[in-house]
Amino acid sequence: MSNPISVPFNGTKEQEAKLQEIIAKHKGEAGATIPVLHEAQDVYGYLPIEVQKMISDGLNVPLAEIYGIVTFYTQFSLYPKGKYEVAVCLGTACYVKGSGVLIEKIQERLGIGVGECTADGKFSLSATRCIGACGLAPVLTVNDAVYGRLTPADLDDIFAKYQD
Repeated sequence: MSNPISVPFNGTKEQEAKLQEIIAKHKGEAGATIPVLHEAQDVYGYLPIEVQKMISDGLNVPLAEIYGIVTFYTQFSLYPKGKYEVAVCLGTACYVKGSGVLIEKIQERLGIGVGECTADGKFSLSATRCIGACGLAPVLTVNDAVYGRLTPADLDDIFAKYQD
């Protein structure tokens, strides 16, 4: 989306202490940035700018370089994952059968873009490649639940299941 939802950073002192341990463990190693980013994401669940700044300072690596790595590799996330992780398959079979329209409707419904999380932390949205359920195209998952042969009209019933 053009205006990403801003999710407040809620890091704890314990998480920060763990991050500082990780940085200290890798400081001075060639190629330390990516391993530190992976471990930091394990600690925080995502890599907000506050965490990127701590890594930048700790490893003496420019923040722009850290940000470039985080935004280049798909295994890193700038946003926390929601309680319900909605993933829409954009593999060929699903896309041909309408998953592009589904993802647009979900973005409108949740008010977030792909890779983002709703401000209340309830939903996050991702686009995936083939999940191996081509016979059910188009497919989306919510956490471990798989929904197939979908149309935009099916979204109301699916999201109603997650209104706790």
